Formats: sequence, C-alpha cells, structure tokens
Amino acid sequence: MKNLFLFCRSGYEKDCAAEIQQRAAELNVDGFVKTNLNDAYVIFQCFDENGADTLVKELELSSLIFARQMFAAGELLSDLPEKDRVGPIVASLAKMSKCGELRVETPDTNEAKELSAFCRKLTVPLRQGLKKSGALLNAENPRRPIIHVCFIGPGKAYAGYSLNHNSSPHFMGIPRLRMAADAPSRSSLKLDEAFGAFLTKEEQETRCRSGLNAVDLGACPGGWTYQLVRRGMMVAAIDNGPMDPKLMETGQVKHFRADGFRFEPPRKNIYWLVCDMVEKPARVAELMEAWAINGWFKEAIFNLKLPMKSRYKEVSTILQTMATILTENEIDFKMQCKHLYHDRDEVTVHLWIFPEKGVSYA
Repeated sequence: MKNLFLFCRSGYEKDCAAEIQQRAAELNVDGFVKTNLNDAYVIFQCFDENGADTLVKELELSSLIFARQMFAAGELLSDLPEKDRVGPIVASLAKMSKCGELRVETPDTNEAKELSAFCRKLTVPLRQGLKKSGALLNAENPRRPIIHVCFIGPGKAYAGYSLNHNSSPHFMGIPRLRMAADAPSRSSLKLDEAFGAFLTKEEQETRCRSGLNAVDLGACPGGWTYQLVRRGMMVAAIDNGPMDPKLMETGQVKHFRADGFRFEPPRKNIYWLVCDMVEKPARVAELMEAWAINGWFKEAIFNLKLPMKSRYKEVSTILQTMATILTENEIDFKMQCKHLYHDRDEVTVHLWIFPEKGVSYA
C-alpha cells in the first residue's frame, strides 16, 4: 500500500505532516503529504507502491509526537454505493489475510462524528464480509494485524491495516477515561492518560506503586497530585496556591508553598517528578535537566506548552537539546513525547533515568 493514514488532533495537521515527512525521509521512504486544516488526519502518499507497508513496519507509532494512530491504506474509496458499502471495501482488502480485528472509525471532528452511528451499523455486515473473504479471522486475535476502515465523509473511506505490536489499542487512538468525581481538576486526566501511554499495565504495577515518593511542581489545586495519591504514593506538592482540602486529608500530601523553579527536595529518595506549569517550554525543559543532573528523581512526566507556530520544530529542538545535555552529563535515559488526547496546546514528555545500583526509592 502507498498511503499512510495518521490520526491527529484537529488543528494540528501541519505539525503531524511535518513530523511524518521528516521521519519517513529518515527511513528513505519518499512521498508527499495530503491534508487540510481541521480534518484531524493526515495522508502521507508514498512514491513507492509498498512505501506505507514499510512505514507501518519500521516507524514506531510510540516515537511519533502528533500522531495518535496510523495505518497503511489503499486509495480513497469514494462514492461508495448506499445499497452496498460492504462489497467495495471487502474488494479493496482482497490481499489481506487472517487479520485479528476490525475497526470502523472516523476522524476526531464534530462533522465526522455524525457518521459514528452509521459506522457502528456497518461494522457487523462488514465483519461478516471480511470473514467470508478470509481477510478476517472468525475470532478476534490480538496477535494478528488490525483492519482499519476510516470514513472521512459520507460514502468516502480509507481501508487498510496496522500491525498489532505497532498500533494504539484504542479506536482512533483515543483512550476512554472517566473523570473521577473527587478529582480537583480536569487536568487530572492528562496524567492518568500519560501513565497509560508511556507505561504498560505491568510497568505501572511496579513503577507506580504504593510507597513511592513523588514531587508535583506547580501542583495547585492538585489534579496531578490526585493521580499520584490514588496510586498510593507520598507526594510533596509544590505551589504557592492552595491545594484541594480533600487531598490534604489523605495524609499522603505535604504542601510546600514555594516556587517550583526554586524548590529543592529535602530528601533525595524521589521516584516520580511531575510538572504541569504554565511556563515557556524551554524553561521547563531546563528545570527538568537540572533535576536529572542532580539525580533528584527516577522518572518524570512533564508538559511543554506549545507556541502558536512551528510547534513540531520547537518541540523537536527542545527535546534534542535535552537529549544532548543529558548525554553530555553521562546520564543514561529514555525519553518519549506525545500530544495526548487530553492535552490541548501542549505535549507531554516522559523521561526515565535508568536504574542505578544500590539506590532505593521506597
């Protein structure tokens, strides 16, 4: 297949396009971008007929900042007949065999969501047709490729596949999280999603467990602190503003009325550092670098507020600078960055300082 379909947030198509152009070029896959503002998706059309197949194999979805999900697709199926939408879609996927799941989706826009009821209705007969053709297994199999059919408008769809190990587990790449009734703010969902995006369930059990110590810089009123507390951690909440009284009643939070940029932890047994301060992204990055160089944490999740223009370029520059500084200081690390669903004009970064021998964070 020659088209790579990428889901992204509406309004961030140019950033997603700039990123896929650069990343595809790094893999020697040439092509061009087709997208429109507020479509909430990007098409990267490869010059090579099998270019998209190469990208879904070799380009890790987790390494892309602005793409929520991606799949290799054929040409746009347009003017699908109302009386038989299934036939042309099944025919377009004739080369597919024994896939493990079907997802009938739309881009994340209000206009496209109007098609969601139709997509649900189409899923059953389409699944039956794909099973009959041999493109889809009779029972779902999480170890097999996933068939995607994305309707971008009435009678218009892209059909293709993603690989199970290089795909978001969520429809359209969007996790369905519920806002807890006792959470101090909606920002709580950002950290909840970040834990799920950057750590597997097994990793969360061992690295987000009860008894660990954490610091929340710019904590007020406590949205991110809430997620740390509900996982059983002891939290130092740093902010000159007031904290949610219910959080303070848990006995797991110690509130330091201080500037997050000047605070130094009194004890050096901090495992998690989290930060969601409204500040210039370069300044937040420098703060994270200082904490890492001082060895004051093991893992960090922090947000970088985005500029109005050249967002991908600025974020890439900041991350590259961080990587260079950490490497120069002989720090072994892993860093990921994602524009999460619950982010708005910001991206979320996960920085993991690899384990040191003989150091306890309990």
